[in-house]
Amino acid sequence: MKSTEEMAIGALADRFGLATHVLRHWEDVGLLTPRRQANGRRRYGPADETRVAMILLAKEAGLGLDQILRLFAATADLPTRRALYREHHDRLAERIAALQASLSVLEHAMECEAEDITECPHFKAKVAARISDSGPPGDAG
Repeated sequence: MKSTEEMAIGALADRFGLATHVLRHWEDVGLLTPRRQANGRRRYGPADETRVAMILLAKEAGLGLDQILRLFAATADLPTRRALYREHHDRLAERIAALQASLSVLEHAMECEAEDITECPHFKAKVAARISDSGPPGDAG
């Protein structure tokens, strides 16, 4: 696309493999602000194309639309951006640790010599740890 060309919503959506309703939703939440023709049709330029690519990269990193909106709104505020990055980093690190623990259990189960996983000493230890970590009965919070 030449830097002066604009495109319709369908062309921009196709360019990124998105449905047009996704671009409309991003506009509704304030992530996109396409130019409007006199007849109300949206026209997207190079800046909009860049913005869509940025949104997609942020989503691939696991950020939600509300977080992306906060990032875009705070582009000149480095401390705010860094705090948001740190918050998201910490949540991702927790999820990764939980997934790695799950993977470890599955890997052990695949290699375990026990006929039944419920008889495996390693699995029994995991179950006992889960029971002791859960606190006394009726203490649900």
